[in-house]
Amino acid sequence: MRWSGQKLQAEQPSALPGLARLNNLVRSVQTPEFAGITFHEILAKSSLNKVPGQSAMPFGYTINPYRGCSHACVYCFARTTHEYLGLDTGKDFDSEIIVKVNVAEVLRKELAKPTWGRHPVALGSNTDPYQRAEGRYRLMPGIIAALAESRTPFSILTKGTLLRRDLDLLAEANRAVPVDLAMSIAIYDDELQQSLEPGTPSTAARLATVTAVRERGLDCAVFLMPILPFLTDTKAHLDEALRRAADAGATSVLYAPLNLRPAVKDWYLSWLGREYPSLLPQYRSLFSGGTYAAKEYRTWLAARILPLIRAHGLERGREDPATGGIRSRALSLDPLLAAELPASLTPTLF
Repeated sequence: MRWSGQKLQAEQPSALPGLARLNNLVRSVQTPEFAGITFHEILAKSSLNKVPGQSAMPFGYTINPYRGCSHACVYCFARTTHEYLGLDTGKDFDSEIIVKVNVAEVLRKELAKPTWGRHPVALGSNTDPYQRAEGRYRLMPGIIAALAESRTPFSILTKGTLLRRDLDLLAEANRAVPVDLAMSIAIYDDELQQSLEPGTPSTAARLATVTAVRERGLDCAVFLMPILPFLTDTKAHLDEALRRAADAGATSVLYAPLNLRPAVKDWYLSWLGREYPSLLPQYRSLFSGGTYAAKEYRTWLAARILPLIRAHGLERGREDPATGGIRSRALSLDPLLAAELPASLTPTLF
């Protein structure tokens, strides 16, 4: 599938400044179905990204078939990735989407190299592989097939209900390699969710996707993150969120409070100033130390949510410290991979 349109030459004056410097840009496409969004199709030179690890893992690998995301989540930490092309981290991130149209073909070549060690690969730890454009470009089936055929374990974190399209393929892949799935569902107030995540499926639709995953015999974690100070951290909101996640069949829950990288902070606080101006002083105080909320707040939040997780019979899931996605079960199943972890940090199966 490709949309009709003209190839966008790098020297065209109408090209965005950063994109004009790309030597692998095929064309830029706009369509009425995606009003206000431009897709910049590129030929990727590589697909696997090696991510330096922190503490427990020496490294991790990710695949990002898209850059930028039409989910348009105001708080998205990945907004800073648009700066490398001279695009802004606000509206451009939501509406100028880079599409690696050949990502599956490149991936197959990389996985076929004798040096590839079948390390777990994470999708969705940066931008969402099941954002709306995936319905058109269909990059994920080729990626899933390539990973499974090469016996490479992988995980997917998404807000996209389009995941359901590939459940048969994922269930088949899970018979060959560990496949770990997680749905990101942070907000359980419909009005707030639409304000903060205007391009995402509804909370109810994502919970139904969790149930659909479980009905296929696959585990599915729920990422209850970010928890937004003074907006989604009330006991009532957290209790409702965990109840609904448990009812949907979630096998584990991961949580984390909001963090605000510098470029993201400006975009988020601009939204907050429009919608909840009375909270601005509290946010400025809470994040006065930088990217992360004050340690006292994080301690308070843990004391509030952990008893609720237990009360709803849920397991607390574990993040991969290198990629930020769900931790792969392969780290427990493969003694060579597990040996890379300190004994006190070796993960257990969900």
